[in-house]
Amino acid sequence: MNPEPTGGIARARGADPAATAAATTATVSVDDLVAAARALVTPGHRKILGITGAPGSGKSTLGEAIVSALGGQAVLVGLDGFHLATAELDRLGRKARKGAADTFDAAGYVHLLRRLRARRDDTVYTSFFDRSLEESIACAVPVPRDVPLVVTEGNYLLVPDDPWGPVRGLLDECWFLEPGEDVRFDRLITRHMSYGRSAEEAYERSHGSDQRNARLIESTRPHADRVLRVRAVEHLSPPLEENTA
Repeated sequence: MNPEPTGGIARARGADPAATAAATTATVSVDDLVAAARALVTPGHRKILGITGAPGSGKSTLGEAIVSALGGQAVLVGLDGFHLATAELDRLGRKARKGAADTFDAAGYVHLLRRLRARRDDTVYTSFFDRSLEESIACAVPVPRDVPLVVTEGNYLLVPDDPWGPVRGLLDECWFLEPGEDVRFDRLITRHMSYGRSAEEAYERSHGSDQRNARLIESTRPHADRVLRVRAVEHLSPPLEENTA
């Protein structure tokens, strides 16, 4: 059983936001980040690495690259699997704001992270968000007990307010991706269009509800262990720029 981590988190939460923003920028590669994730791997123990950032920052792409490189030593768990179902969002009157912090089962996600840290179950099954359906599929991602690293990615990992507050204390490290606004908006618009939205609808969504969510996410940046400026995370060995608190 792994205790909830404390040391690195206390340093991250105590970081001066101005100092974090002004930190020296270094250029690194995805290979460097894979090596950093691999350093967290200890057979017989469980570590959880968080990857966060605003919509379109490249969280899932980087997470997939790391898990692919580490093979059976890591599993990717997405916060998006905890989206409330469309029918429930309709009932709550929140469908138009899908993706906002209150359109997720945050308590369920916290409970999952606690189960993953405890490693009491042979296999923990978690959900996967299917963007083509705009719905989560339950029990789609198995996490065997002997997998030493869980990589979890999502928008709200560093939000300090309840019900999200406990998440940070369940992560051994958390990286914040910051690719630059032009890159991020281009990715978002392309993503929305790939799922059937018109160019106008994609632009409005990216600069509307997505951007309102991005402002909240940006405010959590000082709580990260590392801030990465991503240039081309779509490829397996792109340059990244890193700000270290």
